[in-house]
Amino acid sequence: MRLSRYFLPVLKENPAEAQIVSHRYMLRAGMIKQQAAGIYSWLPMGYKVLKRIEQIVHEEQIRAGHIPLLMPTLQPADLWRESGRYDDYGQEMLRIKDRHDRDMLYGPTNEEMITDIFRAHVNSYKDLPLTLYHIQWKFRDEVRPRFGVMRGREFLMKDGYNFDLTKDDALHAYNRHMVSYLRTYERMGLTAIPMRAASGPIGGDNTHEFLVLASTGESEVFYDDRVTALKLGNREVDFDNRAEVLGICEEFTSLYARTDETHDATLFDAIPEAHRKVGRGIEVGQIFYFGTKYSDSMGATVVTADGNRVPVEMGSHGIGVSRLLGALIEANHDDKGIIWPEGVTPFHCGIVNLKQGDGATDAACEGLYKALKAKGLDPLYDDRDERAGAKFATMDLIGLPWRITVGPRGLANGVVELTSRRSGESEEMSAEAAVDRIAAIYADHP
Repeated sequence: MRLSRYFLPVLKENPAEAQIVSHRYMLRAGMIKQQAAGIYSWLPMGYKVLKRIEQIVHEEQIRAGHIPLLMPTLQPADLWRESGRYDDYGQEMLRIKDRHDRDMLYGPTNEEMITDIFRAHVNSYKDLPLTLYHIQWKFRDEVRPRFGVMRGREFLMKDGYNFDLTKDDALHAYNRHMVSYLRTYERMGLTAIPMRAASGPIGGDNTHEFLVLASTGESEVFYDDRVTALKLGNREVDFDNRAEVLGICEEFTSLYARTDETHDATLFDAIPEAHRKVGRGIEVGQIFYFGTKYSDSMGATVVTADGNRVPVEMGSHGIGVSRLLGALIEANHDDKGIIWPEGVTPFHCGIVNLKQGDGATDAACEGLYKALKAKGLDPLYDDRDERAGAKFATMDLIGLPWRITVGPRGLANGVVELTSRRSGESEEMSAEAAVDRIAAIYADHP
């Protein structure tokens, strides 16, 4: 993309209403625009990152054997009355009436609707196990929406639901989700710590939430720092192998981590002092096993091999897709702007032309742009007639991981400059070598 033809309404000053880093930089980098309290339009660059995050979530869900669908944002209230949650959910639920005076709601989650879909189409144990998920906009009428997309009223969420014959089967689905979530966050360049949590209005007594460590996090976190060194890497996981999946879960949950709400002083003191850490965390996902809570109340049953009809065991599993974008910025920034990890960056690299209008530099930049595109990469070419300082400031603000700078002096020596946004280190090399280096970097971050 040529920046002269892109819609990128960057701001030079910090917006007064932005209280945290991610909100401030998303507004300044032209990624979002507030339309109402806690409700945002996603401008092209913000939408581009959002779709990259969504694609990673889809890929890892499908890798784990989960099946995508799409449910509506508006739901009939009668389904929630069946489960008993319509009156219990509270004022966060936006309740509306249609023109026929029927009670509707803008869905904050989808346990009731997915259970209704299941009971309408699944009758036999032979159709289990089954896990269905979707990525869909949700609405929760927060009393004080704040912090941009971190605590908005409208948000994009992946929510998935497993249906199993036995508790052991459902717990395997729970573990399978934990591993798939760990893979998801790792691909985005995040370290997400799984820790036991409260289930809230979802229900059930077995739940983990995933926290990303960031200095601006909402919750104080007590943890063994060895948990942050655990990585799945490129390990291929057989999600049908229960022992393998359980082993990975135990590896990641055996080291102590608790928020301030669930902190147990005795266990915290048991961590070796050298590994005892206190930080702050941002919740980016949660998984639940709740047994037959919804299948009992809504009649979601299957016929077993011996002819008996039994309620199915269930769980639900959510990732805050739009919230993740804010968490990524909170965990990856400096005083100049965002620093995108390669897995989620809106553009693979930036090209800065230091002397727009000069025949040699224009030609070199065009050659780089076309060569990167030919490698299947998506560069952002700053071809504006702007001073060099303004171009560098824009690149630092929007946070592309790599920048190729092209100027007359370097070209006279047959080189361009490749700069890492994260480290700030630069290296001179030929244009061809720069293209090959960028292509090699992204071969590890498809």
